[in-house]
Amino acid sequence: MDTTSQAAVGLQLIEAGQRVTVRVPATSANLGPGYDSLGLALALHDTLTVETLETDELLFDLRGEGAETLPQDASHLVIRAMEAAFERLGYRHGGLKVTAENVNPHGRGLGSSASAVVAAVSAANALVPAESRRGQDWVLQLTSELEGHPDNVAPAIFGGLALSWQDSEQYSSTSATVAGSVVPVVAVPDFELSTEAARALLPASVGHHAAAMNAGRAALLIHALTQKPEFLLAGTEDYLHQSYRAEAMRPSAALISALRNAGHAAVVSGAGPTVLVLANGESEAAAVVAFIERFIAANTPEISWRVLKLAVDVEGAKVELHRR
Repeated sequence: MDTTSQAAVGLQLIEAGQRVTVRVPATSANLGPGYDSLGLALALHDTLTVETLETDELLFDLRGEGAETLPQDASHLVIRAMEAAFERLGYRHGGLKVTAENVNPHGRGLGSSASAVVAAVSAANALVPAESRRGQDWVLQLTSELEGHPDNVAPAIFGGLALSWQDSEQYSSTSATVAGSVVPVVAVPDFELSTEAARALLPASVGHHAAAMNAGRAALLIHALTQKPEFLLAGTEDYLHQSYRAEAMRPSAALISALRNAGHAAVVSGAGPTVLVLANGESEAAAVVAFIERFIAANTPEISWRVLKLAVDVEGAKVELHRR
């Protein structure tokens, strides 16, 4: 690993002999009407372990999701995000042993890239000396810059329901406690859809009526998620993005339509193609799982789906640092 160019700009070298483990939840952004502003942390966790070495080598061990397709070298998103964080903090790394255990499906709308970036930046922040470490708001700012928006990184950092916004180049977020009866259910298809491709389908502008309708539903959704889950179906109605993206994920769009017609609060998870249902209680969650399984068998038997009943992650990224 060539660190000469880094050293030339006067960055301090990270101490060898440290090990940090970061556990980060998957996330679902938008939640229907909360486009680029609402995100929910889900109890489906990736784990990143980073050890600083005496040598200059990079050892990368990627397990689970993406192990067969993602790079295991300095071009991996985790390494690039760590280097950005180290540089922002005034440091550089020597040798690293990186172990990534991925459970979160990639390219499915469950915030896999946000989880990687949050894990990497959190790990780098923990590995610098204590006097140089920054708080979670700094992690939010850098990860939002790297991702381009805060809706996935915020719940990955803070847990729960994250409400995020941007003022010029400054990103901010606050967390809300989700009602205990809310049970997320996800249906993850075996095909991918990139965020870039999904965003390309959106119009440059929408009408005033659609914007006003969407604002009302987004406000209602926050009330439904935190206090009145009986309004989840109405609160998840979207007027900004889902209809435009439907063509790129027809099986997901058909499943969402069927679920909503049956009275369940189904939405596209992030950019898709995963379907998220916000059930009110375990009984509805079980009914949703059974409904999805019947729908898949009858309508999309050629597609392999993973149907998971999850929980809301309330802790966000958890960092554990060890020194020898």
